Amino acid sequence: MAKSSADDAELRRACAAAVAASGARGEEVTFSIRVAKGRGIFEKLGRLAKPRVLALTTKHSSKGEANKAFLRVLKYSSGAVLEPAKLYKLKHLTKVEVISSDPSGCTFVLGFDNLRSQTVAPPQWTMRNIDDRNRLLFCILNMCKEILSYLPKVVGIDIVELALWAKENALTLDNQVSNQDGQETSVVTQTERKVTVTVTVENDLVSQAKDEEEDMEALLDTYVMGIGEADAFSERLKQELVALEAANVYQLLESEPLVEEVLQGLDSASAAVDDMDEWLRIFNLKLRHMREDISSIESRNNGLEMQSVNNKGLVEEMEKLLERLRIPQESLDKSCLGPLRKAYCVSLNLLLRREAREFANELRASTKAPKNPAVWLEGSNSGGQNGSSADTSTVSDAYSKMLTIFIPLLVDESSFFAHFMCFEVPALVPAGAPNVNKNRSGANDPDDDDLNLMDPDGNDIKPDNTSVELGTLNDALQELLDGIQEDFYAVVDWAYKIDPLRCISMHGITERYLSGQKADAAGFVRKLLDDLESRISVQFGRFIDEACHQIERNERNVRQTGILAYIPRFAVLASRMEQYIQGQSRDLIDKAYTKLVSTMFTTLEKIAQGDPKTADIVLIENYAAFQNSLYDLANVVPTLAKFYHQASESYEQACTRHISSLIYLQFERLFQFSRKVDELTYTIAAEEVS
Repeated sequence: MAKSSADDAELRRACAAAVAASGARGEEVTFSIRVAKGRGIFEKLGRLAKPRVLALTTKHSSKGEANKAFLRVLKYSSGAVLEPAKLYKLKHLTKVEVISSDPSGCTFVLGFDNLRSQTVAPPQWTMRNIDDRNRLLFCILNMCKEILSYLPKVVGIDIVELALWAKENALTLDNQVSNQDGQETSVVTQTERKVTVTVTVENDLVSQAKDEEEDMEALLDTYVMGIGEADAFSERLKQELVALEAANVYQLLESEPLVEEVLQGLDSASAAVDDMDEWLRIFNLKLRHMREDISSIESRNNGLEMQSVNNKGLVEEMEKLLERLRIPQESLDKSCLGPLRKAYCVSLNLLLRREAREFANELRASTKAPKNPAVWLEGSNSGGQNGSSADTSTVSDAYSKMLTIFIPLLVDESSFFAHFMCFEVPALVPAGAPNVNKNRSGANDPDDDDLNLMDPDGNDIKPDNTSVELGTLNDALQELLDGIQEDFYAVVDWAYKIDPLRCISMHGITERYLSGQKADAAGFVRKLLDDLESRISVQFGRFIDEACHQIERNERNVRQTGILAYIPRFAVLASRMEQYIQGQSRDLIDKAYTKLVSTMFTTLEKIAQGDPKTADIVLIENYAAFQNSLYDLANVVPTLAKFYHQASESYEQACTRHISSLIYLQFERLFQFSRKVDELTYTIAAEEVS
């Protein structure tokens, strides 16, 4: 007989280790063998059989209780290590059935009475050969008889053949000697016990066979047949067998929807497990990031704690140093302040310019803005209102952020420089601060802007040497902060290229900062804001000039008819400009309106004169369109209201001329006759009138 896995001592030790690892105490592995697990219909649907190990274990009680027998199913983990998968109690084993559909006879099913409520078919076990099958089944029957004192029903296998096989292979079975807990077991004793049990099992199996023969004889006695009727009896048995097989096929077909339902449930469960795995992966990723953040915070906290301790020690050392330091009462030598101030300005200037450049570059790179600039007053009539509707507020926000960050910084640097470098500049009154020591008669003096120098009592003082010191301070501030304005100019030019109308917003932002920077110590900052305001005005003026050139180009085009394209587009442009007004930018907008509308009206008059026959019609249509498109804005913007009334007057004049020309055209001969009559009244005699 070929070597079986039941003889594999290494497999038995692995099973014993897996059982012990599962927490079972006192169980001994008496038999183990490799099998293949399947479920019949699932294999037909493409499911492959799974390798498993079946192990028979016994548990001996020391308290007088009955011994217990178990059938354990073990599976291989990802690391090829056996681990428990299923546990069956042999006391519930009621049937051992060999599957007839397997021609090899190596597949069987173990029926347990405590599993009847389950709708899923019990697993099928497939052995390598008949010997392995008989060995496992005989060991199971042996254990049931020896420990549980009963035998389960055996179906699909010849009992006599099984008994004969057990008798022929009794010597092989006897030689399977196991070593448990390091103690050797007597071969002779085991052989005697196994032979006794084997004989008992054989007798029981033969008894079952005899019972079946008696049942068959009783069944045959119910039929009154002679020897010649054997063929008929055989034919009848075949017919009944066919009927039974048909019934089994029908039952299988009826159970197919249930199988499909089970498969769908398994697919749903598999999808849910996949979703759960994805959620766990996401949560694991978030937890990892959280752990990294916590680690970073802890590291930073440790650094801050160390910095705090070091700063505390540094302050203590500085206090000790100041206690020992003695400063003379006489004044400092001013001759040494000049080189010191210059060196300070040069070194800090490089740092400030680098910070401003890096901040401006990062600001432009991080700001999302449309790439294509808007074209407002150029194009044909079919182009419609082609002004860009993209949101460019991020551009003016970037400019405001630049001022918000650096203007207070420059003011603080200027004030610190003036104080640190010992400039003798008295305190200044901020804009709008009250002077409590002024007499009441001068409290409302319009010429007093609260910007004068003050003595320690709060009274105005006359500038003497202070003006010279302020001039020196401003020169030093110019050297300290010179060059930083280029980065502000770069932001202004960048914003102008994206949306020229944002010059309105930037102009208002600059005016607000100018109104709050009036201290002489921040003279460079005030000059910087003045230069920014001038540059923004120049850039906006360039836009207005270009818009005027776009309007004037219509004059050189081919003969124009209908409403000119720039008339409705100007209304859109004016609406957008009004949205951008901030602070005190009204004068800038009003000047732009004046220049644009004047150019529009002049160009309209020139285009209308190109064809005297339709001149008045062109003027009427375009002035009416101008009034219709600007009606709402003219009600709230005084400058546009003025041009609205001008267009209304021009519209009325054109209507008058056009109506007069129509009347003259219809009654031209009547007018000629009337004129001749008037002329004749001066030349003919009275008697000729009749």
